[in-house]
Amino acid sequence: MENNESQLSLLKRFWIYQKERFPLFGHGPLIAAFSFSALGYSRVCQGLDTFVAWPEYLGAFFISFTLFLMLRIFDEFKDNEDDLKYRTYLPVPRGLVSLKELKVLGVFVVCSQIAVLSIWYPTLFPFYIAVFIYLILMGKEFFVAEWLKKKPILYMVSHMFIIPFIDIVASSFDWSLNGVEAPFGLLFFFLVSYFNGMVIEIGRKIKTPENEEPGVTSYSGEWGPKRAVWVWIGILTITLLSALSASYYAHAGILSYIILIGLYVICLIPGFLFMNNMTKKGSKAIEIISGVWTLLMYLILGGGPMLANLF
Repeated sequence: MENNESQLSLLKRFWIYQKERFPLFGHGPLIAAFSFSALGYSRVCQGLDTFVAWPEYLGAFFISFTLFLMLRIFDEFKDNEDDLKYRTYLPVPRGLVSLKELKVLGVFVVCSQIAVLSIWYPTLFPFYIAVFIYLILMGKEFFVAEWLKKKPILYMVSHMFIIPFIDIVASSFDWSLNGVEAPFGLLFFFLVSYFNGMVIEIGRKIKTPENEEPGVTSYSGEWGPKRAVWVWIGILTITLLSALSASYYAHAGILSYIILIGLYVICLIPGFLFMNNMTKKGSKAIEIISGVWTLLMYLILGGGPMLANLF
């Protein structure tokens, strides 16, 4: 193990692990915005100008955050064979943490989720169980692992459903707990979440030819860098159209449409720059702008209107 990592305490090893595989200060704000936006959008669609009580928001954030964490843990088990062959620099293959330790963490997380739901939100269990079943199916690659890995589009399409499913759980802390039907506009919000997941997934797997890794799937490797960027732009466009539709059902003003379209145009710039000059820095810019797009999209659709009502 590099740098005598094996001599570190369990807490320090997990701290290094989270920085590399599930950065708390990176994912935390994004999932907080994700949860706030899902709840805020649900409220705005109902014509309400008040936010849910803070215990409901914190519950939505906790369940969303820990579900994404469980997704990371499941992926460690699912990808372990390939990681041992091709990505020995990752925390598990190099021995920073073991699968057994991650299993213990996963059990602790699930017990925490069950405890929180049982004590404060028992009526939301059906949504949680449905998401967790899908999470297990993903972990098993829907029992067609070899076939699915040969079809990167189907792989991505099938795995991205987990994001709107978590969105359903997060938003249910509003409409379900209040005993009302889910607003129709949430369907478009869920579409935005689904395609945002694709934007991030493709955006982080566009690389220059010299930075492709043997045995590591990338969309630039599958389709070629330029075609991968064009697919990324296509998904970005579909996300924009979904967001404009979601804005309509949230009774958004013209300013929201202008901001969304302006943001879309700005996000296109790194894509066109990369196609003109393929550098590692350029591919990183696409990855970063994908995250920025997703964060701002959630804030614009649900967070912004609700904050405007609150302040």
